[in-house]
Amino acid sequence: MLVVLVHIHVKTDLVDAFQAACVENARNSLLEPGVARFDVLQQQDDPTNFTLVEIYRSPEAPAAHKQTAHYKKWAETVADMMAAPRYSVKYANVFPEDESL
Repeated sequence: MLVVLVHIHVKTDLVDAFQAACVENARNSLLEPGVARFDVLQQQDDPTNFTLVEIYRSPEAPAAHKQTAHYKKWAETVADMMAAPRYSVKYANVFPEDESL
C-alpha cells in the first residue's frame, strides 16, 4: 500500500466549487482497481484547507490514476482555485494490515 496525503489551500470564494470537484473525483477514483480509499477532508477551523487521503494498492497505481479522464478533469477544474501550490507527502502503511484495506 502507498498512502499519499495531498494538502491543498483553496481561495476563500471557491471553497464550495473546490469541494464539489474533489467529491466527484473521489467517487470516480474509488472505481479504479488500484485505489483502496480516496478521502476528501476539510479542516474544521479553516475551511479553505483540504487534505486528500489517497490509498493505493501498488506504487504504480498513482500514475495510472493520473491518466484517468476524471483526474485530468479535476486537475484542470481546480487549477485556479488554489491559493498556493498543492503538495503531497507519501507514507507506508503500518496498520491496519494491507490485506484489510
